[in-house]
Amino acid sequence: MYKRIILKLSGEALAPETLEKGKIPTFDALRVEEVARVIAELSNMGVQVGVIMGGGNIWRGRFSEEMNAVNADQMGMLATVINALVVEDALCRMGKKATVFTAQEMNRFARLYTAKAAIECLENGEIVLLAGGTGNPFFTTDTGAALRAAELKADAVFKGTTVEGVYDSDPRKNPDAKLIRDISYREAVTRGLRVMDLTAFMLCMEQKVPVVRVFSMENLGNILRVAAGEELGTTIHE
Repeated sequence: MYKRIILKLSGEALAPETLEKGKIPTFDALRVEEVARVIAELSNMGVQVGVIMGGGNIWRGRFSEEMNAVNADQMGMLATVINALVVEDALCRMGKKATVFTAQEMNRFARLYTAKAAIECLENGEIVLLAGGTGNPFFTTDTGAALRAAELKADAVFKGTTVEGVYDSDPRKNPDAKLIRDISYREAVTRGLRVMDLTAFMLCMEQKVPVVRVFSMENLGNILRVAAGEELGTTIHE
């Protein structure tokens, strides 16, 4: 079982599963509770949990090609803070200690992230919710997860997807696509597998993040199964 993990959680995990056309997804109360309950169970297993929050349920991309890319990314960072506060609230109502850290100063809402402070919280049994991305535009939440995993000396990054793991081609386009169970960071980069962006792969490789586990999060219980050591999905390693 892993001692300390970084769980990359998309904003869509907190949103309704089905939406009317044109509606903004935002939140589904039952989904938020379900996500929080799984994170709480993970902590109850003795795993130190850092959660990288996405913001796609609130903001994604740009309104138009003319929109300033920096502004768009900053809006996305703010969306991750809202999501972190939502999950923190749900965890606290379940009796779990949780702290939101942001990459930007937002003192009245959350603590400013430092690796030292986050590690202290983790070692004290708190769940750490990491919001605001890297604090800079043009970096994905994949890169944020890799960076925080390196800084916090995590044993693994957990990345949930809508498919079973990493395939040799897009399984949504190729019915003969084969699931890859085990692959190195270097080979994943060489083969151009797009489960994470290149910057995230290179960070994991250079900073020797032990493993990235990629698996389906259609069933949130898979998070607990992977944490317990089951060989679900794909393992990417040095």
